Amino acid sequence: MSAEYATFGLTPATRPGGLLAGGDFQLHRDFVDFVVDGRPLLYRLSDLDAVSPLAADVPPSLFTAQVRGLLLETGAPLPDGRYVLYGCPECQDLACGAVTAVIERDGDDVVWRDFAWQAGDRADLERDGYHGMGPFRFRGDEYRGALTALLDGGLPGSRRVLLIGARVALLARLAAALRTIGIGADITQSADGVPAGELRSYGAVLFGRSVPARERDAVRRALTGAGADVPCVDALAPVVPLLVAQAEQALEAGRDDHRRLTDLTAAGGAAEFEVVSACRVRLTAHRVDRLSRARSRDLFDAVLEPGRHRVLLDPPAVKGEAYLVARTAGTVLVTAVDP
Repeated sequence: MSAEYATFGLTPATRPGGLLAGGDFQLHRDFVDFVVDGRPLLYRLSDLDAVSPLAADVPPSLFTAQVRGLLLETGAPLPDGRYVLYGCPECQDLACGAVTAVIERDGDDVVWRDFAWQAGDRADLERDGYHGMGPFRFRGDEYRGALTALLDGGLPGSRRVLLIGARVALLARLAAALRTIGIGADITQSADGVPAGELRSYGAVLFGRSVPARERDAVRRALTGAGADVPCVDALAPVVPLLVAQAEQALEAGRDDHRRLTDLTAAGGAAEFEVVSACRVRLTAHRVDRLSRARSRDLFDAVLEPGRHRVLLDPPAVKGEAYLVARTAGTVLVTAVDP
């Protein structure tokens, strides 16, 4: 086994939720990802929609048990010394498949090896192994220090959005949609009287299109006064899936170093964007037709390699007032379509 060391760390990560064009939804999950040699381990698995066992929405006792397992303070949950590193974001059932690996001590070091896709009691390394990944040897003090910090209060926080506006029916539907995918949402017409501590609990603010500029400025002043440095975004259109995507993008502000997708634009009948690491990208168009009805349509869904990409758009799907949402594991981007 190689004597070379890999660095080990942890970073907050997100599996974005969302309302899909067909009416289905996927859950929003906040979790802690593993960072190996400065790069999130999940990024090496280009087409995997999964979360680690260190998720924000699991009970504290289960979270602690998962950390202590990775610290090798308890026995391995699977045969042959294997541990689940990433599992299904919807149900966490091993039957859906999971990325597992052997975790073991070697002196003071900790080694992760024999990575595989596993959907039963035992992994078939010949058929389902991630050949070429690992083994990774970590210095014991660095490894244990990162994980132990989670037990001292370093849990990922919950996500909450403050919705401001007078169109109660639309905002109520938006709040319900956000809660469905695991994002907390509250509605108000003004930030007046909201305690500073409550304002600091929000990760983003979304203004309805009817909110006047003076009220938006008042909300921003209230946030500044409360010491709440959170992004404020203006609703693009009265289309609930689009507004959900806007809220998700706002919640991820400030984490550009871990984005897998950047620089989304839509003009001249095509979308352009940059893929940072190989991943599955899905593009969805949202528009408002001449009768003010919301229309949504999936346009593209494929695994792409790192680099700049250009995707032609279907003209009927983006005519009029139209917007484009791009999704991949950990990233949601929104842009208006420029005719």
